[in-house]
Amino acid sequence: MPIYHKLGKIPAKRHTIFKKPDGGLHYEQLFGTIGFDGMSSLMYHLHRPTMVKEVGVSRDMNPKVAIDRNMKSLKFIGFNIEAKEDYLESRTPLLVNKDIHIGLAAPKQSLTGYFYKNADADELLFIHKGSGTLRTLMGNISFEYGDYLIIPRGMIYQISFDTDENRLLYAESFHPIYTPKRYRNWFGQLLEHSPFCERDYKLPTELETYDQTGDFVLKIKKQGHLHELIYASHPFDVVGWDGYNYPYGFSIHNFEPITGRVHQPPPVHQTFETAAFVVCSFCPRLYDYHPKAIPAPYHHSNIDSDEMLYYVDGDFMSRNDIDQGYITLHPGGIPHGPHPGAYERSIGKKSTEELAVMIDTFKPLMVTEAALNIEDGKYYQSWLAH
Repeated sequence: MPIYHKLGKIPAKRHTIFKKPDGGLHYEQLFGTIGFDGMSSLMYHLHRPTMVKEVGVSRDMNPKVAIDRNMKSLKFIGFNIEAKEDYLESRTPLLVNKDIHIGLAAPKQSLTGYFYKNADADELLFIHKGSGTLRTLMGNISFEYGDYLIIPRGMIYQISFDTDENRLLYAESFHPIYTPKRYRNWFGQLLEHSPFCERDYKLPTELETYDQTGDFVLKIKKQGHLHELIYASHPFDVVGWDGYNYPYGFSIHNFEPITGRVHQPPPVHQTFETAAFVVCSFCPRLYDYHPKAIPAPYHHSNIDSDEMLYYVDGDFMSRNDIDQGYITLHPGGIPHGPHPGAYERSIGKKSTEELAVMIDTFKPLMVTEAALNIEDGKYYQSWLAH
């Protein structure tokens, strides 16, 4: 996240005395990445952030893989994921490898009874249905339909939903999530040709600071297990912070598509990147304007990556029989492209209202047992002429 931000009260000089009104000291914490070499922030707590009272039970959260070597295009009916009361219980991993876990969630209740920290992975949440507030020890972010939320690993958070009907696409990334480097200059500023800019970010605001002691449940995911700890002070006791490592939001509706005279390849839709996968946003846009242009994508071979597409809204022009919340998986090793009729019917069209999120992974994705429960069983044959 190459942009400096700060909230609350901080001392003029880092690593120096910062007194409370009663004369006591605030407790400084470096929230850093990649040792001391990556992005970081400095936080100032009312209480020591190390006061563990109890370490309770832990349980295995590793997904159960059904297909570890997949060579079949698959379609999943995402809204068939069962809605559940608890936020963490509702998260259902579908496609996984050692770099990323991709899943869906349909939580009915806010995450308020405990605090959550993912110590394994950065999290990307895409809000398909619902609205509310992401609450963190570094401030709050209001979210709504179409928002991406990027939550760095190690971030303590809760989520407050406005209703009990919520649908989320989520990804747990075991590599840091960044904005694409080709859209940034050597200082880190987004360039003029970038499809979004710093003004589009939803930065943390409304820093909640609690001076409370007692028993506070913190659930921490580490090495694929969920550990339950009891802390002696409220996790949201930060009075101020500054730096580059913090949660932020970005609306897919603020992505400005790059178009051309002929069909542009998927990288022009890229929104986020890691060392192991990229995330792209397919948004409403004008079609190619060459007089003989074919707006539908050409057939292409997935040799180096698996492609996952999550369909959000609109009529996805290159696919037949697609609806909101569907997921398609096109594995590396076989070509894919527009469905029968889509190539031809795209000719002469001027625009599309499609809205979708694509994740291309550089290593094969394994299919979980939960994913097979919502798979349609016939998508791989959908390119046959009828």
